[in-house]
Amino acid sequence: MSSILPWLALSSLSLSAAAQHPGSFVQAGNTLVSAMMVRRAWSATPSIHPPHQMFLGNDELVYILDKTEGNAAQVDGHPAWGSAWNINTHQATTMSVLTNTFCASGMHLPNGSYATFGGNGAISIGYGTPSSTSYDNVYGDYDGRKSIRILNPCTTANLSSPDCQWYDNPAVLSMQETRWYSAAEALGDGTIVLIGGFTSGGYVNRNVPNDDPAYEGGGATPTYEFYPSRGPATVMNFMVTTSGLNSYAHTYLMPSGKLLVQANLSTILWDPNQNVETPLPDMPNGVVRVYPASGAVAMLPLTPATNYTPTLLFCGGSDMPADYYGNYSWPFYNTWTYPTSKDCQRLTPEPQDGSSPAYEQDDAMLVGRTMGQFITLPDGTMLVINGAANGTAGFANQTLYTPSLAQMPFFQSLASGPVGTPAIYNPNAPTGSRWSTAGLSSSNIARMYHSTAILLPDASVLIAGSNPNIDVELTSPYPTTYTAEIFYPSYFSSSVRPQATGIPQTLSYGGPYFDLTISSTSYAGTSANDAAANTTVVLVRSGFTTHAMNMGQRYLQLNNTYAVNNDGSYVLHVSQVPPNPNLLTPGPALLFVVVNGIPSNGTMVIVGTGNVETQPTVTAAVLPAVATATTTTKTNKTSGAGRGVVVSAVTAAAVGGVLALLSVFA
Repeated sequence: MSSILPWLALSSLSLSAAAQHPGSFVQAGNTLVSAMMVRRAWSATPSIHPPHQMFLGNDELVYILDKTEGNAAQVDGHPAWGSAWNINTHQATTMSVLTNTFCASGMHLPNGSYATFGGNGAISIGYGTPSSTSYDNVYGDYDGRKSIRILNPCTTANLSSPDCQWYDNPAVLSMQETRWYSAAEALGDGTIVLIGGFTSGGYVNRNVPNDDPAYEGGGATPTYEFYPSRGPATVMNFMVTTSGLNSYAHTYLMPSGKLLVQANLSTILWDPNQNVETPLPDMPNGVVRVYPASGAVAMLPLTPATNYTPTLLFCGGSDMPADYYGNYSWPFYNTWTYPTSKDCQRLTPEPQDGSSPAYEQDDAMLVGRTMGQFITLPDGTMLVINGAANGTAGFANQTLYTPSLAQMPFFQSLASGPVGTPAIYNPNAPTGSRWSTAGLSSSNIARMYHSTAILLPDASVLIAGSNPNIDVELTSPYPTTYTAEIFYPSYFSSSVRPQATGIPQTLSYGGPYFDLTISSTSYAGTSANDAAANTTVVLVRSGFTTHAMNMGQRYLQLNNTYAVNNDGSYVLHVSQVPPNPNLLTPGPALLFVVVNGIPSNGTMVIVGTGNVETQPTVTAAVLPAVATATTTTKTNKTSGAGRGVVVSAVTAAAVGGVLALLSVFA
C-alpha cells in the first residue's frame, strides 16, 4: 500500500494568493506538458508541458499526462508527455512514459495507486506516420492502444526511485482490446471495468453511411473487459446502439452494483456481472453530453439526508443534429458556429421510493458550455469551470464545408468562444436559484479541448492544459497551454480554517465510529454549540480528470454526532463509510471537516482493505447522542470574512434520523 501522509501546510505563496483572491484565479507555474490527464501526487522540480490528464496521487503532487507531441520539455532524449507538479512549490518535473497516452482513460486502485488504460498508436511530428507500426524514433513513443500503465505515488524524497515511476510495458501488462476514448469505472471490489472506445484516433466513432454500427469496419471497439481480468472481452450491446456518439461514455456505479451508463441520447442501467441492460429514458431535448459534445456531468453529493441515494447532474453539451457530427475524419458542419446548450437534467437511476427513474428538468446554466467540467467542492456545492460557448471538443484540418486548414478560422479547433467565468451550482438551493457567479472573477486563459481541473487538498482547484491542436502550436488562436492556474473558491475569504485531530489513515465499511477533536480556533462568529451543529465530515475523491470529466469523482458525507466542551472545542463522533462499497469504492479519498461551510485542509485516507477483493462490511455502530455545552470559555469574534454555503449539518433534531439510517446499511 502506498504511504499516507498528513496534509502539509501550504506554501506562503499559496496562502497569500488565497487570502487576497477569494473567487479568483492565480497563475501557478508551468506544467511542462499540456495537462490532458491529471491526478494528485507527490513532489517535484521544474520542467515544461501542458496537462491533458491529471490525478492527485497523495498530499504533495499532482500527476500530469499529455498526448505524445512536440513539447519543449525533454526526457530520455525526446519530448516529454508526463510530469509531476508539486502542490507546494508549483514546479513540475518530467516523467518518462513509454506509450502514447492520447485520450486514455484512468481510475484509482484500492491501494492508492492509479492506472491508465489505452491511448493511441505511435505517432510522429504533426500526428505523422511513425517510423514503424509500433514505435516512432522521433518522438520516442510506442503504441499505447492496449496499454495498462500503473503508478504508485511517492513522496518528494523518493521521486527518482524506480518504484515511483510509471510502469508501462504492454508486452507484460495490457488490455485484450485496443481502446481510445474508452470509459473506466471502479466496482465495489476494486475491479475496474473498461467499456468501448475506438481502435485508433478519430472525431466520432462511426463511418458514413453507418452500415456497421458494431465494429465500423474495424474502427470501433464495442466490448467491455475488466482489470484485473475476469475473462474474455465481451460485446456490450449499448456500444452498438449508441454507435457514433459513445466516446468516454458516462458511467457511474450504483448502490445495487449496476452501472448507470449514458451515451448519445440513450441511458441504461447495466449489470456488469451478467451483461444485462435495462433501458432508462432517453436524454431529453436532444442534448448529447458525451465527447465531442462534452457536457459537464457529475454525481451530486451523497449524504445521510438523501439516504445516500445517487443523483446525476447533466449540464451543457450540444443539441447539434446527429448528421452534423460527420465521421472519424471531421464534422459535417462548421461546429464553431453552433451554440452550445445551457440545458441541465437530473436523474436518480435507483429511486428508493419505488418510482420509475426519470429525467428531471433542472435550472439552466447561466452560459452554455462544451467542455465545461464539474468539480465537487468540500462545502457540497459544485464548481463548473473551463469550456467554450460554441462548437465541440476535438480538432480537425477541415470540415465538410471548410475544405482546407487555411480557411479554418480557429486553426484546428472545432470550438470557439472560451468561457472564462466559472459558476457555482448549489444542489440544495430551491429550483430557480441554484446557479451563481456572484463574487467570481474570470480567467483570460482559454481552456478548450484537452483542459483539466482537479480539487487540491487545501480545497482550491488546479486548472491546467488546453490544446485544440494536432501538435504543439504556440501561435494558433487557442494555443498549446502550459500555464497552470489555481482557482480559490469564496470560502477562502475566511481567516479561520477548521483544525481537526484524530483523523485515521484508513476507513472501513461500517464498524466502530471514530472521534475527531475540533479546536476552539476552528470557527469564529458563532458559539461552539452552533459551530458543532453546523459541522460535517466529508470524503471527496477528486478522480482521474481528462476531457472535461473526472472519472471516479465522488463526495460522501459521513454520519456524525458531537459533544461540545466548555473550552470551546468539540468532539465529533463519526461513522465509518456506510457498509456498501458500491457507494464509495475502495481506494484513496480526501477527508475534510467543514464548519459553517468552511473546509479544513484535506487529509488523504484509504477506504477499504487496499486490495482488489470483496470488501468486508460490518454493521455501523450506533453514534452517541448529541451533547451540547451549557457554557463555554471561548470568546467568539467575528472574522469579518464571508462564509461558504452551509449545505447540510447534523443537528440534535436530526439524531433520530441518523440512528434510523444505520439500519439501511446493516
